[in-house]
Amino acid sequence: MIHTFGHHIGGAQSTSTGAAQFLSRNPSNGREWGQFAAGSAADVDRAVMAADAAFVSWRQLSASARGRLLVRWAEALRVNAERIGRMESIQNGKLLRESVGQAGALPDWLYYYAGLADKIEGAVIPLERPEVVNYTTHEPLGVVAIITPWNSPSMLTMFAAAPALAAGNTIVIKPSEITSVSLLELARIAESVGIPAGVINVVTGLRETAEYLVDHPKVVKIAFTGSVEGGRSVAERASRRLVGVTLELGGKSPQIVFPDADLRQAQAGILAGIFASAGQSCVAGSRLFLHRRIHDEFLEGLVARTAKIRIGDPLGADTQMGPVATLAQLEKNQRLTDEAAAHGATVLYGGRRVELAEHPGGYFFQPTILGNLRHDNPILSKEVFGPVLAVVPFEDEEEALALANDSQFGLAAGVWTLDFRRAHRVARAVQAGTVWVNMYRTLGFNSPVNGLKHSGLGSQNGQDAIYQYLQTKSIWNNFSAVVEDPFPA
Repeated sequence: MIHTFGHHIGGAQSTSTGAAQFLSRNPSNGREWGQFAAGSAADVDRAVMAADAAFVSWRQLSASARGRLLVRWAEALRVNAERIGRMESIQNGKLLRESVGQAGALPDWLYYYAGLADKIEGAVIPLERPEVVNYTTHEPLGVVAIITPWNSPSMLTMFAAAPALAAGNTIVIKPSEITSVSLLELARIAESVGIPAGVINVVTGLRETAEYLVDHPKVVKIAFTGSVEGGRSVAERASRRLVGVTLELGGKSPQIVFPDADLRQAQAGILAGIFASAGQSCVAGSRLFLHRRIHDEFLEGLVARTAKIRIGDPLGADTQMGPVATLAQLEKNQRLTDEAAAHGATVLYGGRRVELAEHPGGYFFQPTILGNLRHDNPILSKEVFGPVLAVVPFEDEEEALALANDSQFGLAAGVWTLDFRRAHRVARAVQAGTVWVNMYRTLGFNSPVNGLKHSGLGSQNGQDAIYQYLQTKSIWNNFSAVVEDPFPA
């Protein structure tokens, strides 16, 4: 059965101008699953104008009132977490328990920014003139465009939507064409609890839909999560209108294991960091640097444990790794793995598509470990966005840092050591916006996420994020009765 969906604009579902549509597929079997409206320039204009009209009343609500509405949305999402998670697993192949877990965490972002909404305060500036008062206010920007990827659609959308709405902006979301349905549902649920129509709009479509949105003259801010190439395109288009962007882009995150680490704990962290979500995570720990003293033994155990990972239906309770999201991603995994091997890498485990009898046509790829890598092997510099781990030995801390920092990316890193002094030194020296020590792949609504180098611009999560969606105004008041005539008679 193929399900049909339209845009969500101004509180109503609508088809596209010209009735253009596109199809999405279930990655577990490759079959067509959903039919979605393909957004045109006219559709984007309707959504932006609906958001612009709603902005007038939304910004005039008190910050406390906006916060209460966001709390009501959070409570409704918590009730619907299972259903939202299932929608996402069917579309992107993420394990159901992980998708449901992410959907269940969405309320935490809304509670946090709902509480922060009425705590955005200005300042009174000290001046030498007592008759003049200068103070600042923080005001919403207007219509914010949010363009999100397919790997964690609801959560990554909420990273931008929660602070943007709490700050008093209205939003237009353009989801990935691979995972659109859950964001349509989020908008519908928001309006069912009282968030006014037009505050949250969703326009589904392909790349050109996103371009129409970025180019729209009423869009005053763009939050984009995706590839470096996509982020660069968004930034270039936005710069033509001098519009601000927040970008969360790719990664090629290093994991460094020192010989004094708890090796069982490190092994579990490495496995989770690269094979959870079939490696389809911007913070995937895809480069593993092992001290030579432990290299062979650690790697042997890691390969043995990887061989036991159960691949299958993401909705199954016993499945440990599901399919990748698209046929294109499956082919990319194979292409980059083969390229690495052609440059001398040894495939220690995996490296091939998996054909499952119970899921014919599914996009399953083996968890893959590559060893014997020269430092110029392209797999060390290219983001696979799949379950492919590249392993390199190192001699000492200096070499480990040099290898870890030899990348255009700077999103995340993992450090495994029980030496507190070393942990602190390496965490400070590694070039990444997030560094985990003796843990990996953990995020929180109140902890900032920043990308260095080509991994992004701006900040998400934590208190800093709400200021990405506010503008500061300086107001001067003269209370003196003295006439300051610049041209006295």
